[in-house]
Amino acid sequence: MIVKILIIKLGFSETLDTEIGRVPSLGDVLRTTPILWALKEKYPDSHITWLVSENAEQLLHGNKFIDRILTWDAFVPFQLMREKFDILINLEKIPGIAALSDMIDGWTRYGFRFDSITGSYHAYESGLSFIDYIERKKKTNNTKDFWQKVLIEMLGVEWKGQEYIIGYKPKTEETYDVGLNYEVGSKWPTKAMPKERWKELEKRFLDLGYTVSWQRGLKDLYEYMDWINSCKLIISTDSLGIHLAFTFKKKVIGIFGSTDSQEIYLYDKGKVIHSDQECTYMPCYYSKCITGLNCMNSINIDKVVETSREMLSK
Repeated sequence: MIVKILIIKLGFSETLDTEIGRVPSLGDVLRTTPILWALKEKYPDSHITWLVSENAEQLLHGNKFIDRILTWDAFVPFQLMREKFDILINLEKIPGIAALSDMIDGWTRYGFRFDSITGSYHAYESGLSFIDYIERKKKTNNTKDFWQKVLIEMLGVEWKGQEYIIGYKPKTEETYDVGLNYEVGSKWPTKAMPKERWKELEKRFLDLGYTVSWQRGLKDLYEYMDWINSCKLIISTDSLGIHLAFTFKKKVIGIFGSTDSQEIYLYDKGKVIHSDQECTYMPCYYSKCITGLNCMNSINIDKVVETSREMLSK
C-alpha cells in the first residue's frame, strides 16, 4: 500500500529556533531535505507532497523523492483540508499554519500543532524534541544536536549523516579556486561580514595566485546554484550559500558570529571560523546588534586564508 505523506515546510519560520517571521528562509527549506532519505527508508512505497513558499520552490523542483510540490497561495489550504494523508509533518511554527495542520486529515503527525489555549504553537507528541531543543537553546545558547539529526531522529530513523537533496543540475564546471558568498538575507543582517573585509580577503587570495569569484545570482536562484558549482571552495556566512555548497559537495569555510555553528553539520567537507569578538550574547540570533560590538567585524582574515590554503592543497 502506498503511504501518502505531506510535508509542510514553507520557510516562514525556523524549525529549531524561536524566530517566526514572514521573510522566507531558503536555507531552512534546503536543510530540511535530508528527511526525505529517512522517509524513503521508513516508507519505501510512499507518495510525498511538499507544501512550500513560492520563493523556495526552485529548491525542490526535480527532487527525485518529491512526487508533488504545492506552492502556498490563498486556495491551497482549502484543498489540503479536504485531502487525507497517512503521515503529516508540519515544520512551521506560525500559529495559522499550525492550525491548518490540525485541520488536515492526517493519521500520524509530526512537528508543530496549534495551541488553542495560548493561540501559539506547541508540538505533537512526535515533535516534542523540537520544543526541548528550542528551550535548551533559550537557556544555554548551545547544543550539539545538528539540525538534520533532530529532524531525522524525530521520524524514528537512525541518523547516518543523510545529505541534502536537490533536483537542479548545475550547468557549470569548476572554474574558480575561491567563491566569496558575502550576501545574507534580510532576516538576520547581523550575519554579514563588512564588504571591506571581503575585499581584503580577495586581495590576499589574488596575491597568492588563486582565482576568486564574487557571489552571483542574487536575483536568480538557478544562476546562484550555477555559481556555487563553479567554485572549488566556498567561503560563506551562515546563509543559503553554505547549504548549497554542501549540496554540491564543495569545500566550505563557514564564518560565524551572531548565529550558532553547532547547528551546521559539515559533512567532512567544511571548516568553521568563529569571530574573535568577546561577547556574552554570542551567538545571539539578534537581527540588530544590541552591544555595538558587531562580532562579524572581528573575523580573523589570516585564519580564513590559511585554512583555505590547507583545504585547497588537499
